[in-house]
Amino acid sequence: MAAMDELPEYAERVLEVAELIPPGRVMTYGDVAEWLGEGGPRQVGRVMALYGGAVPWWRVVRADGVLLSGHELRALDHYRAEGTPLREASRAADGNLPRLDIRHARWDGGDS
Repeated sequence: MAAMDELPEYAERVLEVAELIPPGRVMTYGDVAEWLGEGGPRQVGRVMALYGGAVPWWRVVRADGVLLSGHELRALDHYRAEGTPLREASRAADGNLPRLDIRHARWDGGDS
């Protein structure tokens, strides 16, 4: 059995990708899985939920741009500080929180 501070190899790879994403940019869970050529959005999301606290977790996001449930305000602080493109919420939107502007914020792994 692995020591408590030893991450599964897949988790290490996911976290390494999260650390590569430049400030102000994001990758979806699916983007990270595609980059690694392994797993899928759910596996990446699970890794981020279990181990993502030590990396810029707010840069790995849902494909629909909805902010991470339970962490919306912390994430929003990071996005605003980094200048991440956001789409302001309509008045009818639940909680009036903006969404990420995925089209403009998405990072493809190349030069930003």
